Amino acid sequence: MLKVIPLGGLGEVGMNTMVVEHAGERLLIDCGLMFPRGDQFGVDVVLPDFTWLKESAEALKGIVLTHAHEDHLGALPWLLREVNVPVYGTAFTLALAKHRLVEAGINADLREMSPRHEFTIGDSFRVEPLRVTHSVPDAVGLSIKTPVASLIHTGDFKLDGMPIDGQITDLERMGELGEEGVSVLLSDSTNSEVAGWTGSETLVKETFERIFGATKGRLVVAMFGSQLHRVRHAIELARQFNRRVLLMGRSLQRNVELAQAVGILEPYKDVLVPFEAAAMIPGSQLLILCTGAQAEPRSALNTLLNPEPGPIRLEPTDTVILSSRVIPGNEVGVSALLNRLLARGVKVITPSQEPGIHVSGHASRDEQRRVLEVVKPRHFMPIHGELRHLHRHLALAKEVGLRDEQLFLTTDGDVLGLDADGARTLGRVPVGQHLMRRDGMAPVTPAALQERRWLAESGVVIAVVVLQLGSGRILNGPVLQGQALQGDEVAALPLATEGARKNLMELSEAMRSDDARVREEITRGVRRVFKQLLGSKPTVIPMVIRLP
Repeated sequence: MLKVIPLGGLGEVGMNTMVVEHAGERLLIDCGLMFPRGDQFGVDVVLPDFTWLKESAEALKGIVLTHAHEDHLGALPWLLREVNVPVYGTAFTLALAKHRLVEAGINADLREMSPRHEFTIGDSFRVEPLRVTHSVPDAVGLSIKTPVASLIHTGDFKLDGMPIDGQITDLERMGELGEEGVSVLLSDSTNSEVAGWTGSETLVKETFERIFGATKGRLVVAMFGSQLHRVRHAIELARQFNRRVLLMGRSLQRNVELAQAVGILEPYKDVLVPFEAAAMIPGSQLLILCTGAQAEPRSALNTLLNPEPGPIRLEPTDTVILSSRVIPGNEVGVSALLNRLLARGVKVITPSQEPGIHVSGHASRDEQRRVLEVVKPRHFMPIHGELRHLHRHLALAKEVGLRDEQLFLTTDGDVLGLDADGARTLGRVPVGQHLMRRDGMAPVTPAALQERRWLAESGVVIAVVVLQLGSGRILNGPVLQGQALQGDEVAALPLATEGARKNLMELSEAMRSDDARVREEITRGVRRVFKQLLGSKPTVIPMVIRLP
């Protein structure tokens, strides 16, 4: 039996990780991470829980990557620290994966694969990469065949008829595989709520050409660091309009260098300039490509907004193009970024004003319909998305003609089994999430995260009392200091100090010899006053110091 087991990416956007199993052998499709929500303080990344996979590590025969986005390969360093298996990917995908692994001090077995070139993994899996168009170069879907069943996994894709690099999604090969018989289609659901077809990247090039031609001052284009198709046509337009190009943002610079190393981008030695040289170029002759359209605090665009004088800073004569959609959860930050840009006096162009400055890398409903019609799978399982995306994609499959018994709503941990008799759900495996720091090995615990939320929501009061060593005699305090408190809370500190002192004085000297009891009474006194005056309960950190 062929089993399909998602460990992440089905029920959330990101963390895409899926196990395919047959005859005791396992293959992992992608190994992605997810970025934290705003209330997950001190967390850099969210990883799938690999415990179940690592318990039978000898069964894992390889990892196949569909493309070079973090939500598909970013968790590799954490898994490969403990599991040593080959990693397969296209040239650019492996270049980025290698960079991540070298940063983590991991030497992995990386094996390059190419579209339409089939290879085997273990004794069970025949894998054929299928070229797809996406917002990052060198992306593929996968055909995986086993002795009992087969599948097509689209990866992230769109049906762009005029992609910048000429690499269109290989519908022809998908159709051929469909004629041979595909047991189950696993298809990207990200844009299942979006009607029609996703716009072509060529539309962005045409829109940029119009804006570049009409702009006299300095141009700044803020985008995702992985949008190398956009980098390519932006640089070509800079040549056309006699502008030099400065790349700003570590991820953007790194990705361009990796793409040049594998031949996806040319060197552009006649156009690209270093930061020091760019500072000397008149604004009318300079294009800056940078990261920061999502209002990331340490991004290049934020650096350009620095109020301190510097070699390059945004001026009222500049035009800034925010060439990306707003990721859900970033709305407040992006709104604040827009206000800062406008306060600087620059001209700002957003997708709401000029829809052609950004297009998605994911297929919309009519493209998803087309793939279903071409592949004609015996069964269908939507992947990559929240539950609402998966449900909408299932509804589309029913419109195409698939029956209820052919459709499977599968979420993280569910096991789908396929053989000659059909498909069925076989139960669940343990799944979960690990909240991590980029440079950490141990996850942030739920208790630590909850404490950080309390600190963020309530503020902190530090209460210090100095007592005589070996007795309960008060030498000084309690003294209170507040952190992250509002004005009325700061005003309440003197009364809270008296509340803490009152509680302390009600204890006998013998009881004040017990540090734990002293801390408890200080805390109770402070929180009682805040509760009575303001209805709030700040986090209180009591400190007892004993002096001779």
